[in-house]
Amino acid sequence: MSMSYTVQRSTKASRVAMTVGVLIVIGLALAPYWASRGDLRMMVEIFYYLALAQMWSLLAGYGGLVSVGQQAFVGLGGYMLFALAAFGGVNPILALVLAGVITALVAIPTAFVAFRLTGAYFAIGTWVIAEVFRLGFAQVSALGGGSGMSLPASIVRSIAESRSGREHLVYWIALAIALGSILMVFLLLRSRWGLAMTAIRDSETASESLGVETYVTKFLVYVAAAGMTGLVGALIFLQKLRISPDAAFSVQDWTALVIFIVVIGGIGSIEGPIIGVIVFFLLREIAADWGSWYLIVLGGIAVATMLFAPRGIWGLISDKWDINLFPVGRRLITEKD
Repeated sequence: MSMSYTVQRSTKASRVAMTVGVLIVIGLALAPYWASRGDLRMMVEIFYYLALAQMWSLLAGYGGLVSVGQQAFVGLGGYMLFALAAFGGVNPILALVLAGVITALVAIPTAFVAFRLTGAYFAIGTWVIAEVFRLGFAQVSALGGGSGMSLPASIVRSIAESRSGREHLVYWIALAIALGSILMVFLLLRSRWGLAMTAIRDSETASESLGVETYVTKFLVYVAAAGMTGLVGALIFLQKLRISPDAAFSVQDWTALVIFIVVIGGIGSIEGPIIGVIVFFLLREIAADWGSWYLIVLGGIAVATMLFAPRGIWGLISDKWDINLFPVGRRLITEKD
């Protein structure tokens, strides 16, 4: 009896998940025709938190870059959208894309500063950088200073003539960004850079000994995540139509809650942030009226997850049933001839 071996990426579970996922995406794409205005706004929020969570999971889960200053890029993307649209005469939709590009470019010198720090110092350094951004934009009177500014009515009308048309367009853009963030992480992890990041995640010292360029890999991941985060930031404030330094660079809204989502869902996976976003919004709907107890409950759940399920909810599911909905590695299949 001889044995044959084949290498597979996809699994039965992943193929079923792809089929179900396509049906879900079609349903979501048609949401403006069946969902209420309030439901659409909530789904936009779900989409941009999902994209932010995917980027933070990529940074911390694969790049080993535990940042508590991602709000720097959310705020920068939002302000670039307002500046380009209000003062540059750029169409808001095009300005949204340019905001992501500019944010990625700004992240390059930022990375040179942040990467001089390691471990806890890196985390603190990213928060300090975000505070510098917040204080800096608060001094720009043309952008409203500390009180912020709103998009002029003429620019708002240029997005779409009607309010419903504008809301539908923002919804579809949010859906595209959420799907794009998942696709970006998926393709990146399936590339040679993904192999490098996986090696860095497992052991940075060992990966360096094998010739992995850890600094370059982390640098590229940091800049790519910053660009996508800036794009999401532009989307957030395109929906809100108003921006201020405190709202744009809020550590609680754009970093603390995102970390909670990734921790409970499962860090270092594509599925984890999806699970985390679902759990977070369910908890928010249930406990939002509890006042300060709401945050205490979130913190307690996060601590319990880190103690008893370090890989999050998806880690428990994956270990128990050995499934991967987004297979980024390879499996060796043994068959008897």
